[in-house]
Amino acid sequence: MDFKRSEALFARANDLVAGGVSSQIRRGEKPVPLFFVRGKGGKLWDVDGNEYVDYVQGMGPNIFGHAPDFIVDAVARDMRNGFVFAGQFEKELEVAEMVRGMVPLKGPVRFASSGTEIDQLVLRLARGFTGRPKYVKFEGHYHGWTDTVLYSVHPPLDRAGPAHAPVPVGESKGMAPGSADDVVIAPWNDLATLTKIFERERGQIAGVIMEPILANTNCILPRPGYLEGVKALCEKHGALLIFDEVITGFRVAAGGAQEMLGVTPDLATYAKSMAGGFPIAMLLGRPDVMSMVGDGSVYHGGSFNSNVMSIAAAHASLSHIASDPTRFYRDLTNRGRRLMEGLQGAARRAESDLLVQGVGSVFATSFSSRDEIHDYREHARYCDDGRYRRFAELMLENGVRLATNGRWHVASSHTDADIEKTVAAAEKSLRAL
Repeated sequence: MDFKRSEALFARANDLVAGGVSSQIRRGEKPVPLFFVRGKGGKLWDVDGNEYVDYVQGMGPNIFGHAPDFIVDAVARDMRNGFVFAGQFEKELEVAEMVRGMVPLKGPVRFASSGTEIDQLVLRLARGFTGRPKYVKFEGHYHGWTDTVLYSVHPPLDRAGPAHAPVPVGESKGMAPGSADDVVIAPWNDLATLTKIFERERGQIAGVIMEPILANTNCILPRPGYLEGVKALCEKHGALLIFDEVITGFRVAAGGAQEMLGVTPDLATYAKSMAGGFPIAMLLGRPDVMSMVGDGSVYHGGSFNSNVMSIAAAHASLSHIASDPTRFYRDLTNRGRRLMEGLQGAARRAESDLLVQGVGSVFATSFSSRDEIHDYREHARYCDDGRYRRFAELMLENGVRLATNGRWHVASSHTDADIEKTVAAAEKSLRAL
């Protein structure tokens, strides 16, 4: 493929935009971070005229694919009445009512604009409600780029401490020196170690936050009984259980990972798939906990919260799903599983150690000697990230765009032909690799 126009624009961008990109993960795309002119359904077109089957899908928000007509029409209609009211309107209440009908956790919501932002609010609320300073965060889990949470996402193992007692490892220079003081790092899928942490930090832990399906590292599912065990520990020690459903919410099921796994947390955060590609985030929680946001004792603000366009997009998205949720998620999950099985078949034919792991609508690929990855440290020891990056580059040259972190996002608009093209490209890329 020819990338000359993207290469020229990226050279220009490096003078105008820091690093040439507006989110750091985009810089990892090879041979060059691409510039796009159009996206529709499961496909993207770049400035050089190249067409791609796209599994980045905005890093997850585009659950229906790019620019679905029903969202375009809803947003275009509502935005004629204004963009940002800094006030209330009825449609945001209708969105909240739809959420209440879908998600197992019942309670009030608060809207915001990004996953990073809403995770900051949920941690502030946990501290405010319990009066405790600390929270538990797991290795390999991502809750945004701010100082209080950007710890031990993908830390070098020689700096991460022993497996039974991990230490916080900052992911960026310039993080506030004291921001690690209230973060307690734990290995995920390890109930025994978490039990010891609660005993060691008795009376100090406000909450435990996790991705209930670890989408940011190999799309790892919790071991049987693990989530139930964590919930019991939180209840025993007076801490709040927080699910970060920024990725899994409205993607893996209408009720998210809570519905799929059968465990209801005290608080949950959402973003990405909720509005089909428009920027929105949401905190949902127990009424007694959320009352502190309601009365302002735990402060939350934002000029763009519940703006007209994002609420219109969320309303259209959730209405589309709610018209037949069983069929929508069955079809989406089956489409993803067919793709996963196709990739596994391509790997066998190419005699490759490609590992495909996940739940269908979202899954991950990596190169590993293991048949399954259970936590971040297994990923760090047994997965070859360098080979994955080369694989993603080869797939791009074969007309398929993948995320640089190994996560695949399946859209309801991906077709059987898209899947067939992807599997053929994967086999060709694996053989070249």
